[in-house]
Amino acid sequence: MRFLFILCVSLAGVTLGCGVETGSASPVDESPQVVAAEATLPAVAAKATLQGMEAKQTAAWCDARDVLFGNVAHYRLRLRVGPGAFDFITLHRVVREDGPWRPARTNRSVFMVHGDGWGFEAAFLSSVGSAQVPADQSIAAFLAKEGVDVWGIDLRWAGVPAGTQDFSFMANWTLGTHAQDVGTGLTVARALRLVTGSGGNGSMHLMGWSRGAAVAYAYMSLDAKLPRGLRQVDGFIPVDMVLRYAPQDADQQAFACERHAVLNAARQAGRVEGGLLGPAPGITLQLLGQLAATAPNAPSPLLPEDVFGPGTGKPTNRKAAIVSAAATGALLAPLKAITPGYHLMAAMPDALGLPETMTFTREAYLYEYAQRAAPYQSLNEVVETEAWACGLPVPYDDNLHKVTVPVLYVGAAGGVGRYGEHTLTLLGSQDVTVLTARTLPEAARALDYGHADLFLANDAKERVWKPVLQWVKTH
Repeated sequence: MRFLFILCVSLAGVTLGCGVETGSASPVDESPQVVAAEATLPAVAAKATLQGMEAKQTAAWCDARDVLFGNVAHYRLRLRVGPGAFDFITLHRVVREDGPWRPARTNRSVFMVHGDGWGFEAAFLSSVGSAQVPADQSIAAFLAKEGVDVWGIDLRWAGVPAGTQDFSFMANWTLGTHAQDVGTGLTVARALRLVTGSGGNGSMHLMGWSRGAAVAYAYMSLDAKLPRGLRQVDGFIPVDMVLRYAPQDADQQAFACERHAVLNAARQAGRVEGGLLGPAPGITLQLLGQLAATAPNAPSPLLPEDVFGPGTGKPTNRKAAIVSAAATGALLAPLKAITPGYHLMAAMPDALGLPETMTFTREAYLYEYAQRAAPYQSLNEVVETEAWACGLPVPYDDNLHKVTVPVLYVGAAGGVGRYGEHTLTLLGSQDVTVLTARTLPEAARALDYGHADLFLANDAKERVWKPVLQWVKTH
């Protein structure tokens, strides 16, 4: 009953899409579980849960059901989480079904939070609709096929459409805002799991990738403030992210401070959207992928002549895409990347030392992936994450020492990799497992498994997803 009470209080401040009202939209309190003490159990429970998921005609899901393959389906649920025009999140559920609109019962569940650039579907369900890989070759599809109830979120900025001109609504979106939205998403997911027969003890595993891991860490600090019986997460999976550098990595911390200074200056000048690569990196990524897919050998309009050195000429669209994926750190010059040799996807170099041939992920899959980027992103969470990594005080780690759930850190040896392990020491957890996707010695990290190879590589299922599945099954 305590879970049901907290559930009802939590849902009082959000509105389900498709006309199912759970209460008037209002600013979310510091804790996503404590929104309005006046919430009434009958009204919220009737509209947000018991009406909910028993048949196809439910309004809560907007008829947003797609059969992916076999008996695995994908549901979507849009939630209003504030009064603004773009104060929406979208929840995703990928799950095996016993029949149409009848999710199979399972006591295993994971809630996923995406990072920069790409929303849930592009980050974790990229195989669906792809012409390059089978429909089940993405982590969300794989885990669902294996009996895990997979949930995830599109953070607010992932739904902002191309062509938007005024971004003032992003001014107050922070890591804390996104952490609160994750809390709301977890609460709704737990409620709907309960209604569809998969309640178990009500709690879920929380996975966050890249900046999504920063959001997830911030949420874990909120979760740890609750009485133990009311916490929503029973297992934590941060993926390839660093928030505090180890003492021996002082140079990397200094680089984070430099990035923070640049980004904070942009914020002080009035910019509230984008990141280190500009105000609209997603639109650039979309164009990069489109040009590489349709005119790979044509000169790239995105890069200047001789950008790779005197006499190298104008790079082709194909070269621009591969270098952007495999040499991400180089694009930040003169700033330094989050780790030495950091890259999204690994590639073997050409005679000039520039990335030329994709190592683990199919080249055409890269082009698809780039085209699926979200157009815009809010800037505040990028600034705050760099402040966190710089060692500056942030309000998001005060209670991490109270987090005692089992933890699985997943790293990419050519992404953040081992640099993310020190952040685990902020937690109070004793059950900590480290899984690093590695094919080369640390000294060759610039050529090793990349940040996005964890989800896109041909062998990611064997190297990453199966070990994650095994951990979920045993925790």
